Amino acid sequence: MESNPSIKTYPDIGYHAFGRKGRIIVSTFAYLELYLVPTGFLILEGDNLFKLFPNASLEVAGHYIGGKQIFIVGAGLVILPTMWLKDLRLLSFVSAGGILSCVILIGSILWVGVVDGVGFSGKGKLFELAGIPTAVSLYAFCYGAHSVFPTLYSSMKDKSQFSKVLFISFGLSTLSYILMAILGYLMFGQDVQSQVTLNLPTRLVSSKIAIYTTLVGPIAKYALIATPIAHAIERRLPRYYNNSS
Repeated sequence: MESNPSIKTYPDIGYHAFGRKGRIIVSTFAYLELYLVPTGFLILEGDNLFKLFPNASLEVAGHYIGGKQIFIVGAGLVILPTMWLKDLRLLSFVSAGGILSCVILIGSILWVGVVDGVGFSGKGKLFELAGIPTAVSLYAFCYGAHSVFPTLYSSMKDKSQFSKVLFISFGLSTLSYILMAILGYLMFGQDVQSQVTLNLPTRLVSSKIAIYTTLVGPIAKYALIATPIAHAIERRLPRYYNNSS
């Protein structure tokens, strides 16, 4: 991207490397991943809200709608306004809230284990083959932000700091993931779920703080992940309308 300013996205890289077929293949996988990660955010929102309000449900015209579905749709509506921000430099301020939420989340879960009496007596197998698919999917989800690297690079004011930003970001993210994994395993052992917050007893104030803080993260990150898809669609729309006219 430094040698050729016209390269803005991974599909552009695929095109310059392998031509039109390269663009199509890279676009398919890159945008599919970018679509699945925000979808995971909505599922995370629905799971945690349902944890807090397990009796929520809705009946419309004789059709029963479960609590998780209601919360997923509601979370999508709440997150929607963040997609209207076109400048990623503005989104960076929104995403800063995600960093703060991670610190609060880890502190709250540590408080649940140390102060509120849940303890760290969880036990389980060190390795379980059946859990590999879940583990791989969680790793992919946690490090799914690489697809937005070209977009982030293009939006940076000082592009020379890009490598340093990546190093610090991935270092802090990895540290937080390791801490959360250790805490979850020591507290709940074999029974730990894909989201540690789903194991927390909701009667505790610290648990509620952890769950509510978890809900803030996707709101801060959703638009940052989904923006490349929106930009790709917007770039195609004028061409489509011009051809149709």
